[in-house]
Amino acid sequence: MHTPGANTPSHVQPASLAPAPPPSDALRVVASSELLQGQVCVNIEHAGALYTLRATRSGKLILTK
Repeated sequence: MHTPGANTPSHVQPASLAPAPPPSDALRVVASSELLQGQVCVNIEHAGALYTLRATRSGKLILTK
């Protein structure tokens, strides 16, 4: 006798309960607070170049190379 889900690891959710993936054309949103983590600026490496993302006192963001 076969018990449904008996061979499925406990950390794997059945497809009907797993969240649906976002559409492939959806843009990912990242909060600036997540990037800055309480700092005024953060360095970002992109394609071998170093960029600086800085938050201004007026609440705007500046990205420089």
